[in-house]
This record gives sequence, C-alpha cells and structure tokens, in this order.
Amino acid sequence: MVYQIPFEWCDEVVLLRLWIGRVAIIAMAVTVLPAISQAESPKKQRGPCTVQYPSDASLEWDCRTLRSGESLETLFGERWVDVARFNRIDRRHARPGLSIKVPRRLEELAQFTPLPLVYPPGELDEKFILIDLSEQFLGAYEFGALRFATPIASGNGLNETPTGAFHVTAAHRQHQSCLYTIEGTDRPYPMNYALRFHVNREGVSYWLHGRDMPGYPASHGCIGLYDESMQKEQYGVPKDPELFDAEKLYLWALGDESDGDGVIALRHGPRLHIIGQAPTHH
Repeated sequence: MVYQIPFEWCDEVVLLRLWIGRVAIIAMAVTVLPAISQAESPKKQRGPCTVQYPSDASLEWDCRTLRSGESLETLFGERWVDVARFNRIDRRHARPGLSIKVPRRLEELAQFTPLPLVYPPGELDEKFILIDLSEQFLGAYEFGALRFATPIASGNGLNETPTGAFHVTAAHRQHQSCLYTIEGTDRPYPMNYALRFHVNREGVSYWLHGRDMPGYPASHGCIGLYDESMQKEQYGVPKDPELFDAEKLYLWALGDESDGDGVIALRHGPRLHIIGQAPTHH
C-alpha cells in the first residue's frame, strides 16, 4: 500500500509532522551549506583500474588506457555495455587517458555477475534487494532468485553508505539534492528514480537513485545507479541513452504504484540488505 506525502524530502533534510490530537509536533533537521559541486578533483584521475573487487579474479583481464578518439563503442562494439558494467562506469567518464579493465575473452562478460544467483535470506520475499559494497553491485531478487543485477556507486569513504538490514520506505521519481549541484552550474543535482531506504539519527536520508557512474565509489552515502537520460539532459552526452538501471529498479520495486511525481511513502516496500565494505583506490 502506498500514499502520497503532502511535502517533499531532500536527501539531506527530513521533515516529519506528527499530529497528536490538536498538538502538532514538528521535528526538522536543516543543514545550511553553500551549494557543492559534484565535479571530481582534476588533480588525480581515478578510474576502474585503481579499484579491486573480489570478482576480478573470476575473469582474466588487462588494464588498457583509452586513447584520443577511442570510446567504449568504438573499441568493443555491441559488447560495450558489458565492458561498462564490468568497470562500473558510464560512457561520459570513459574518456581518453582513463585506464579500464578489459577482459581477454569478452564473450565471458555475458554471464558475469558478482552476486549469488540464489540468496536464501530473500526466499520468502516477492521482492528483495541485495547490495554488496565490496563488489559495488546491486541485485534484485524475487523469492530468493536473482532477477537482474546492476553496478552501483556507493559512499566514497568520507561519506560511507550504512550497512545492515533495511527496507524501502519512500519513492520519488524526480528527486533532487538540496546540497549538491551539477558541476559548473547552480542546478541541483538530479536524483531521479529515488528509493529511500534509511534515515539516520541526525535526520539524513539515504536513497537509491540515478547518478554519474565514474567507476569507483563516489557518492555521499547514497547508492547510485545508471541514468544516462539524466546525463544527456544535464551534460549533453551520451547522444543515445541506453542505460536506465535506476528507472528499471524503481519500476520493479513499485510495480503498479510507480505513477506520480510526488514523494510516495511505502508501507511495505522491498526489504534490503547492504553487506561488505566499499573498496579503496590504489
């Protein structure tokens, strides 16, 4: 069962209104900070080859630096999506000068998933989400069987993603950040197809949502997924969006209740386990 909330949450601000009889108790956590850009530091170019995942050992691969004029599409043709997912990166960040992991046998990527095909703790759940921070991957399960899996970008070490057992309690198709902006602009950073799974004691909300995927943990605590439509709208690339994992997870989680632009509270949203520890750069 879902219902529309008459006000909107931001990712860093939580407003709760509890009415007891005629007495209204309002608890508000507000952070007043200047807008912060999502731009990466130009001092050090980081990328997939600087990050190690447990599943790296499942395939033989080489580290290859992209040259001028090269792209995932020109190098790997129809396999570019598989290579992007293996590197947990989007096309905008796979630019010349960056080193990526290239499996020696690309055909093996078709079956690649670092997550278990069966997850017993979710066997009684119609919909269950597993997130493995050590792999930077998310799995959507139905009665314990993996339905689909997608790369993520979790907390960057300074702002860690919480681990443990949660469940999705709210959804917002057109969410946006209160603190962070699109690099080089004053536009709030979009957090489309957002699913809230945790609010900490300080009132900070954590969401699953669409974002940039640079190939390493880079968020401020939320869980980011592919949203190439947002990137085309905000940055002008890619020309033809093809990766819509944030939208896919959103529609899967909400089912028939996915319509509506406002914040939706979910009384019985999917359960969610977050395990592991995000890898660090080398």
